[in-house]
Parts: sequence; C-alpha cells; structure tokens
Amino acid sequence: MRIYIKIQTTSKTIPFDHQPLLTGTIHKWLGWNNEHAKMSLYSFSQLSGGKVKTEGLKFERGTSFFFSSYDETLIKKMVSGIQSEPEMFYGLIVSEIIIQEDPDLTARNLFRVASPIFIKRRVGEKIDHILFNDSRANTCLKETLTNKMNKAGIVDESLDIRFDSSYYRAGTKKITYNGVQNRANWCPVIIEGKPKTKLFAWNVGLGNSTGVGFGAIK
Repeated sequence: MRIYIKIQTTSKTIPFDHQPLLTGTIHKWLGWNNEHAKMSLYSFSQLSGGKVKTEGLKFERGTSFFFSSYDETLIKKMVSGIQSEPEMFYGLIVSEIIIQEDPDLTARNLFRVASPIFIKRRVGEKIDHILFNDSRANTCLKETLTNKMNKAGIVDESLDIRFDSSYYRAGTKKITYNGVQNRANWCPVIIEGKPKTKLFAWNVGLGNSTGVGFGAIK
C-alpha cells in the first residue's frame, strides 16, 4: 500500500543533504517499533518539485513524497503519526494524505526510480558502492530483493531483475547521509516475475537502505 503526502512549504531553503531529516521525521511518525532495527519492508521517495539554488532547494509551490509498505500496519502508523504531529522540518507541514491501494502490475515490467537505488557490498576491509553498469549490479539487486521476499514468505522462481542501462539518462547521484558520501543509481529497472513479486518490490523498494530513503520505485 502507498500513501502520498502533500506538504505545505515556506520560503525557507531546504538543505541539499536533508535526507536524514526526512528519515527522522518518518521514524517519528512511525513511533518506536522494531522496524528501525531490522530489514526494512518499506520505502519512501524524495521530496518532489524542488528548484535548485546555490544554498539548497526551494519549494515554491509546495512539495510531496510517497511512503510505501508491504505491511499495512505501518501505513496505519504513519497516517496516525502524521495526524498527531504534521510538522516536519524547516517549516514544512503536511496538508493532505492520499491513500493508494495496490495496483495491478501484471502487464508492467519497467519501473522508474523515485529515490536513487543504493547497492553496497563488503569486499575485504572496504565497502563497495556498486553502480548500474557494474557486472555485479543485477545480481546484487536480485539478491537483496530475494532476501526481503524470503522474510515475507514470498517465493518466485521466475524472478528476474535488472537495470535498464539503455535508458538515455541513466546515471548516478551522490547522496551524503550523516556525513557519509554514498554513490547511488538513478536508472530505471526491469522486473519480470509474478504480479505479487512486482507489487512487493513496488512497495518495499530495491537495493540497500530503503529504510533511510534509497531505492523507492514508481
């Protein structure tokens, strides 16, 4: 299930590196629960419609983002949390919540990104940030999604997932999170499998760190 959260803005400039603030706000709305410490079965998009300025982002006509989860109880917690405390950060305040029921994805295989897909793997003593044109990328995408599916009790032997590297604007984005620079992928993905599998991916996101704002798809 997915909710779209419309936000009233002010004239304040939002820092480019505001992802930890958005993550913290979401965790506040969810309340104290076990989701913070384990594999995340939810994802959320970036704020939309910002204009790039020298010092950050301006949202002159409001903004919005979406939050998706395989677990409907998390959606209910989010809605309740927002209604109790709609204030966010830098003057942002929620003005409307729109609930979207799960769509039928039977005939759909191509999914665009709503927040960059982050893939990381430990190689010896270092952490590799794996990019869409790396030969390991598609295997890692499938591995992480399969692990989440196993957690949810979903089995799909027909699953195949890969970056659409033919996309003319495929690239990467550097996201600084709590002082750490992460190189993530801005590239559509192709998911083949059962409709339930594609819906699961649509809700939980792809790659690593979906619980802190990476890997949401639309």
